[in-house]
Amino acid sequence: MKNIRRGKWSIACVCMVLGFMLAVQLRTTEDIKSNVSFQRIEDISARLLETEHERDKLKEELQQLKHQKAGEGGGTINEEIQMRAGLAPLEGQGVKIRLEDSNKTMRSGENPNLYVIHDDDLLRVVNELRAAGAEAIAINGQRLLGTSEIRCAGPTLSVNNVRSSAPFEVSAIGNKKDLENAMKMRGGVAETLKVWGIQIQIEPADNIYIPAYKGTVRHEYAKLTEERQEEEK
Repeated sequence: MKNIRRGKWSIACVCMVLGFMLAVQLRTTEDIKSNVSFQRIEDISARLLETEHERDKLKEELQQLKHQKAGEGGGTINEEIQMRAGLAPLEGQGVKIRLEDSNKTMRSGENPNLYVIHDDDLLRVVNELRAAGAEAIAINGQRLLGTSEIRCAGPTLSVNNVRSSAPFEVSAIGNKKDLENAMKMRGGVAETLKVWGIQIQIEPADNIYIPAYKGTVRHEYAKLTEERQEEEK
């Protein structure tokens, strides 16, 4: 009787061990399958990212190819952008304007500042040239951009943070007749400056050279966006 009970306990123990081993084996198999699945997901994700990167690169190349049609001047759109941005040297017809301080003898009690060239004098010259259709302007070799400053800096004037003193040479490319007439019109900037003895020479030419902008162009706060319609007030 005792032997029968011992046999039953032995069988029960063996069954328990087998059941435990079977459970461990099943769990291990599931873990292996799970790890394999995660590896496959990671591989697929890596391939997807690589494919998206290649797609974006191809889209950029496609856009560049679309914009590389020759323009009216025979150049690409990229060259046209550089010209308009002031990042390329230019040559063409236009005018050279030379300005020097007054050679008049100052009268007693008069303000000496009336007889020297100031930043607002150069600004008036530049604005007149732009209004007459100037396509590019430089002052003493400094190319003017939309962000260029013309301001007094002690006894000198600063253009693109480069200081210089009189005489000032303003070069402008455009229709030379239009630019010359705009500067010499009655009551214009040249006539006003001559009242105070400011010396101004205006010379039209067919081969005006204007260098490229030499400073740094960056946009720290502005960024490209889509065009929007003006909101109704």
